[in-house]
Amino acid sequence: MTDSFAVNKANWDERAVLHAASPGYSFDDFVTDPAHLSPVVRFDRPRLGDISGLRGVHLQCHLASDTISLARLGASMTGLDFSGPALEEARRRAEAVGASIDFHEANVYDAVEVLGSGRFDLVYTGIGALCWLPSVARWAAVVAGLLRPGGRLFIRECHPMLATLDETVDPAVPRYPYFEHTEPLVFDEPGSYVEVAGEQHHTVTHEWAHSLGEIITALLDNGLTLTGFTEHDSVPWDAVPGQMVRDGNEWRMRDTPSRIAASYTLQAVKAG
Repeated sequence: MTDSFAVNKANWDERAVLHAASPGYSFDDFVTDPAHLSPVVRFDRPRLGDISGLRGVHLQCHLASDTISLARLGASMTGLDFSGPALEEARRRAEAVGASIDFHEANVYDAVEVLGSGRFDLVYTGIGALCWLPSVARWAAVVAGLLRPGGRLFIRECHPMLATLDETVDPAVPRYPYFEHTEPLVFDEPGSYVEVAGEQHHTVTHEWAHSLGEIITALLDNGLTLTGFTEHDSVPWDAVPGQMVRDGNEWRMRDTPSRIAASYTLQAVKAG
């Protein structure tokens, strides 16, 4: 049986190096402006509220742009990712701006074992994370395990409705699963969601769909209560090339953006 995590890790180890050099992940603004926040965190700033003094963990943190942003808002942050090269760059960036962040290299499913149970006031997951996990129920159990009673989950994610679309045809039409499936979707595609330059050798990825119902039910089954849910008609990257237009840091469908739920922000609290 193919080890999907090993396949994806090879891809992300290689992508991390390319992303670090990409203008799409430019770090200059963080260095020159002490108040600068990543576009994803800035988008959800009104929903985040005051997080100063909270102990937070960012799961699947990649290069830590969002992690550093949360630290700048006053949270004491931990970052976890399965890619060593990504964490090497994340540590370099955090050090460059004086952000004290505790980084750990591990599979997200091992986060409780690695970080300890019930230690965090805030679990944060940024956009484009859940599609790399075969079981959303296992993920929800990890979230519940990390949170203290009364602690909060905050997640912004690609909407599973958008993820069903085949972006290679115009207009895009549903092609991929909406509901969770056992066998992964296998893609072999060079490039990335930001501009990258350089040779790529590990272009195969394994991905999974998770419906909104499955995500919410998994959280409820693990003792969390939904406290906020907002759907958006935009995402922070050109998810359907040639059919989206840019509006600031977000992208919307060119024709009638209200017909597609592109992303969502979800908040939930662990029972106290």
